[in-house]
Amino acid sequence: MADYKTLAQTLHSLTAGETDTVSLMATVACEVHHSDERFDWTGFYRVTGPEMLKIGPYQGGHGCLHIPFSKGVCGAAARTGTIQLVPDVEAFPGHIACASSTRSELVLPVWNGRGRLLGVFDLDSDQPEAFTQEDADALQSILADTFRGVR
Repeated sequence: MADYKTLAQTLHSLTAGETDTVSLMATVACEVHHSDERFDWTGFYRVTGPEMLKIGPYQGGHGCLHIPFSKGVCGAAARTGTIQLVPDVEAFPGHIACASSTRSELVLPVWNGRGRLLGVFDLDSDQPEAFTQEDADALQSILADTFRGVR
């Protein structure tokens, strides 16, 4: 399990005062990815047009370049604005297999300080049932703190 208290403190110290979205995403993806061995792929998909996500900063193997809001776990998080905690990706209707090794997934919507959806933060694991509600809650708090200053 990641040490979320330390992770939050580290990210706060690294990103305090930064408002550039890509810089923040790159830093979060790197720090979160290296915080826990469960995380095989850790990164962002950015809202780049109506109902469309495009890959952003990430750590791990390749990702899908484009994901419409109507497809997959990332699309569901963007479309509904809710966290998607998926213990078995094979059981998720419409799952997009960007990597065949992915067994479970956690996707969180990312909002700026004005409540505009910037994208989603996607964590994949090659382990089934790798993520918990504790992971979701801690990461949601970290994302809110990190992207609060983005306009």
